[in-house]
Amino acid sequence: HITPEKFYVEACDDGADDVLAIDRVSTEVTLTVKKDVPPSAVTRPIYGILGTIRLVAGTYLIVITKKKKVGEIFSHAIWKATDFDILSYKKTMLHLTDIQLQDNKVFLSMLSHVLSVDGFYFSTTYDLTHTLQRLANTSPEFQEMSLLERADPRFVWNGHLLREFAAQPEIHRFATPVMHGFITMHSCSINGKCFDWLLISRRSCFRAGVRYYVRGIDSEGHAANFVETEQIVHYKGSKASFVQTRGSIPFFWSQRPNLKYKPKPQISKSVNHMDGFQRHFDSQIISYGKQMIVNLVNQKGSEKPLEQTFAKMVNSMANGMVRYVAFDFHKECSRMRWDRLQILVDQLAEQQDEFSYFLVDSDGKIVTQQEGTFRSNCMDCLDRTNVVQSLLARRSLQAQLQRLGVLHVGQRIEEQADFEKIYKNAWADNANACAKQYAGTGALKTDYTRQVSLSCKDLLGTGKRTQWGLIMDGWNSLIRYYKNNFSDGFRQDAIDLFLGNYSVDEVEPASPLHVKKDWKFLALPIIMVVAFSMCIICLLMAG
Repeated sequence: HITPEKFYVEACDDGADDVLAIDRVSTEVTLTVKKDVPPSAVTRPIYGILGTIRLVAGTYLIVITKKKKVGEIFSHAIWKATDFDILSYKKTMLHLTDIQLQDNKVFLSMLSHVLSVDGFYFSTTYDLTHTLQRLANTSPEFQEMSLLERADPRFVWNGHLLREFAAQPEIHRFATPVMHGFITMHSCSINGKCFDWLLISRRSCFRAGVRYYVRGIDSEGHAANFVETEQIVHYKGSKASFVQTRGSIPFFWSQRPNLKYKPKPQISKSVNHMDGFQRHFDSQIISYGKQMIVNLVNQKGSEKPLEQTFAKMVNSMANGMVRYVAFDFHKECSRMRWDRLQILVDQLAEQQDEFSYFLVDSDGKIVTQQEGTFRSNCMDCLDRTNVVQSLLARRSLQAQLQRLGVLHVGQRIEEQADFEKIYKNAWADNANACAKQYAGTGALKTDYTRQVSLSCKDLLGTGKRTQWGLIMDGWNSLIRYYKNNFSDGFRQDAIDLFLGNYSVDEVEPASPLHVKKDWKFLALPIIMVVAFSMCIICLLMAG
């Protein structure tokens, strides 16, 4: 309910009388009741509060205005936020100069850009930020906490926007923690036995950004493009889960766009890599247990130094909880030899059996725990990584479905045509979602993921890439090239603003949006225009 003085946010649960009152002048947030809402207020439905942010014109309230139901996790509704509105506390912009108005418009367009990227999910009754295993190993006090308090901060993308709500525990239930990534759910049937199969990818908001602007780690050990992917099976009350992670190679390196198709990666020479590297794996071990690194980068050319440095640092760290395997994906699978991925799967099989998976029976008793995770990476942690993760997830799923009695002894998942199609398409959709969020286009190699039976047992005969798949890869590569070089700076700034890495200072005299460009920026375009004009004149006056 909007009035000139206040925003009133009314809870619509059955029997709820609570109303959140936000003062548009003092920005104070208090609790009140329905009868305090003035009848003259302009009323509209919203589905959640994303939070508040300060821009040049003052404070703005961001709300969810449209949602789409994805499905249900254990009877809890899961929603995708599909549209948002950014509401100004200020009733007029007359206090701003023309330059401030223009700056405010740019900052608003940045927020709109982040909100337009597909993949924001929320639930008002279920904690989407934690894996089944983390949720099963919690204290009674944890269960009593609000969703905002107990959420894993790595995966709450509106954590910065909700910082004022977080400071007031009595209004926590009005705050909606939102995760970014990918969720798909399917009700499946094999041998007449129905089960739910889910895939959840949670993108970390620490060191978040776009492809070439954010690589490696920061001083806290947070890796770029870090994604936790959980595959869940729910059958007759029993729940099984298998978790994997992906993230940029965890030391200090960069790959800034410079108009080349693939800029050369630069490893920083001025910092101590081991500090951040150690912090990264210390936090991974606390969160997930043992670590099996699966490094898929090329072992020649510009990617070679990264592979060598990674291997050297794992050896130097000498931590028995961290193991390392390098597999040159492009070399091994060159000329469409996808069957060679089985070499990697076989190499990791013993480790995967040792890590196991999380399983809780219908009585709520924990049967097995997952003792470690596979941390896969390539350069972008997108296309190659997704293919390998889908293979490892399939192998775990095979074991889970056999243990739950869905698959008979000797039966294999790839023989189940209907489920096979669901599985492959879901993993390809996951690849596309992660790629659009990081690189700005859909994933490459998804024709392979969609078409090929990913067990690798029968890849020799069917592991062909389609012509259309190759054309789409070329098109996506072209779009990536353009975006990485010409529009990703804006995308990176937008993400930094949204996540609070950059805060707008209302009284700051010099805006970072107005940087005076010197003569060097103008020289090249002027020379190009003159040269092009001379060329045209020579052609026209050739005689």
